[in-house]
Parts: sequence; C-alpha cells; structure tokens
Amino acid sequence: MAHDRIHAREPTHDVDRWTEGTVEAVEERDGHWVVHARSDDGESVELVVTLAIRDLFVSRLDVAAGQSPVGERFCYRKKGG
Repeated sequence: MAHDRIHAREPTHDVDRWTEGTVEAVEERDGHWVVHARSDDGESVELVVTLAIRDLFVSRLDVAAGQSPVGERFCYRKKGG
C-alpha cells in the first residue's frame, strides 16, 4: 500500500509539492491512521499513514500528550502527488 505523507511543520524541500490544511478528524482503520483534513482552498481529503508516522507526527505538534490533533495545521501530500 502506498501511504500519504504528512508533516507537522512546514517542509523545507519540494515546498511547491505540499498542501497546507487543517486536521478535521482522525481515526484508526485496518491498522492505519486516517486523517480527515481540509485544505486552505476548501478541498476535503482523507490521508492514510502508518501508526508509526502518526506517533511521530503527533509528537511534533504543539498539543499536550494524549490530546487530539483536530484543529491543528499541517502539510500533506497525497500518494502519487
């Protein structure tokens, strides 16, 4: 399975290939973490990453341990994007 890419901080490489958005909801599905987000231009997107990426992503956000990342800003790339 090709996974999407997410960054808690603005990337410094290939900046034009990343989209900025806001986390609207998160869930676990089939052993993966699914991020439901909305881009700055209003597009809804569903991103699928591994649980290890989830842990790294959440650890880099400015949220307290155990709190949800909903509402947080981040950058993403859809697989193949």
